[in-house]
Amino acid sequence: MTETTTSTFQDLAAGTYTIDPSHTEVGFVARHAMVTKVRGYFRDLEGTIEVAENFADSTANATMKTASVDTGSADRDGHLKSEDFFDVEKYPEISFVAKRVQDVDGSNFDLVGDLTIKGVTKEVALQSTYDGTAQDPFGNVRAGFTAVTSVDREDWGLSWNAALETGGVLVSKKITLNVEISAIKA
Repeated sequence: MTETTTSTFQDLAAGTYTIDPSHTEVGFVARHAMVTKVRGYFRDLEGTIEVAENFADSTANATMKTASVDTGSADRDGHLKSEDFFDVEKYPEISFVAKRVQDVDGSNFDLVGDLTIKGVTKEVALQSTYDGTAQDPFGNVRAGFTAVTSVDREDWGLSWNAALETGGVLVSKKITLNVEISAIKA
């Protein structure tokens, strides 16, 4: 049996919501060797969402520690932490700061903000959904959000690659970012 609910912004109380890292997932998907997908996550993250009375005036920010990258492969994680990719010694964090909410429709919206990786800041639009609120068994009011976008990793200087004998490259330029957020109302 599938359970579905329809949530709209009228269900969401204004205020500050703190991202719960143990129930939040910030991930990415890249094509590997042109034939399969590899998924990774940032395990150490924090952030807040400021929900305004008029939802379109809301703001958000999040920070991910680059050293917390986890793809399930220690060798690959080590390579991602190196200067070839995230260069965690020089750039320990990735940040997202929302600048505006637009195209609000029911429970869907675009969250537009600045994504900073390796000291390079680019504007991205996250296609987002408000998934609803619930009170957990500990009395916390939780709000859920889902967001997705695709970016060209080379825009942030993540340009390492290797050519394949059969044509193509080892790592795709296009990366899909997937975010599942659980945030607790202060």
